[in-house]
Amino acid sequence: MEEQIKQESYKNVIDQALKTFANIIDAKDKYTNGHSMRVAVYSRELARKLGLSEEEQERIYYIAMLHDIGKIGVADGILNKPGKLTPKEQEVIRNHPRIGGEILKDFTSLPGICEGARYHHERYDGTGYNEGLKGEEIPFYARIICVADSYDAMAADRCYSRGLDAETIKKEIRSNMGTQFDPEIAAAMLELMEEGKVPIFVDIPCK
Repeated sequence: MEEQIKQESYKNVIDQALKTFANIIDAKDKYTNGHSMRVAVYSRELARKLGLSEEEQERIYYIAMLHDIGKIGVADGILNKPGKLTPKEQEVIRNHPRIGGEILKDFTSLPGICEGARYHHERYDGTGYNEGLKGEEIPFYARIICVADSYDAMAADRCYSRGLDAETIKKEIRSNMGTQFDPEIAAAMLELMEEGKVPIFVDIPCK
């Protein structure tokens, strides 16, 4: 019993620590506040829909929570620039997965967390960044986070814009199956939408 209490206490510490890091990441980017936690929830729901074990569902939840940690290494002036980014600034933004992978490379107690950050912007057809991985070369968890991340980018209300409607999002997901998204994972997201399991609604105050 004492050992079980210790394990629960340790788990709670890890949970709180990772959520704190997620809050730090989202505080860095004023346009996507709450994004990390929503992507974590969507990734867990996708894992459940795909038949992964409860242990794997929990693991990807935590992995997805820190998928954007590389944004810590991007200057605020670029990350929060209100206007259009220059090609050079876009390149800086596109480097955040590589930065994230470097930040998390020694976090070996949670297998897959480095890969989730490093590869979540790879595309199924090999045209993503930063390494141009294709299909199953992309780690499975990163493919799940890619779909969850893209879904939230389309669905979430921001301080200055409304999310897209469900039918438009479904159309976008279908049109990118096999190009941006792993078709099986994209199909699972469409099913979650039909079931009403997504989106989740979080009241995010504008800064």
